[in-house]
Amino acid sequence: YAKGRNVLNMFCYTGGFSLYALRGGAQRVDSVDVSQKAIDLVNINVARNFPHCNCHTAVTQDAFDYLREKHTSGLSYDLIILDPPAFAKHRDAIRNALRGYQRINAKAIEMIKPGGILFTFSCSQAIDKEMFRLAVFSAAAQVGRKVRILHQLHQPQDHPINIYHPEGE
Repeated sequence: YAKGRNVLNMFCYTGGFSLYALRGGAQRVDSVDVSQKAIDLVNINVARNFPHCNCHTAVTQDAFDYLREKHTSGLSYDLIILDPPAFAKHRDAIRNALRGYQRINAKAIEMIKPGGILFTFSCSQAIDKEMFRLAVFSAAAQVGRKVRILHQLHQPQDHPINIYHPEGE
């Protein structure tokens, strides 16, 4: 997916998606996280895996602020990865979490070039896949873009779904 593309990895943490994008032939990768410690780890990981790389930039900044600033400047990407921490860790936070997912996806969708790809994730156990899908589709409608699902992921086999805890899916 990354070959020849300009990639933005939001909430990058240690840069796993950034490294895969670089290995996959991305033209440029920008990694963003609010944590300076995470950005330090991304820079270490990129330096270890791509010692002469000049197509990666790591930025310490709030995701919403970054997307707002870059959109205003006219910057756009071919591929954006949104993998935020859980916005809802319990049921009382669902409403605010859905607003957050809609808002961050709307900002990202605005910055994707036509024909671009958004990888968007939720690890909030209180948000089921239908709620999350509705938040993403609402974000697209809000910014006037048509979207479609190319592939839907699920947790790996080492995270089985407990029938007594279906929220774990």
